[in-house]
Amino acid sequence: MSANRRITLIFGGFVAAVAAAFYPIFFHPYSHRDKYKEIQKANRAGINQADVQPVGLKIWSDPFKPKS
Repeated sequence: MSANRRITLIFGGFVAAVAAAFYPIFFHPYSHRDKYKEIQKANRAGINQADVQPVGLKIWSDPFKPKS
């Protein structure tokens, strides 16, 4: 195997590993927004935002809400 081919395979493997690591972190939640909205709604159901937010910081907002 030539040196160029080996370098290409190593670099391609690295790119594939990075892509495989990013899929569950970024691409899956992005493509399944409705599922993650429901999960967040259930997780935040009994939380009073004013009680858990540190003083002086803005209260949470819906991350999926379109910006106005």
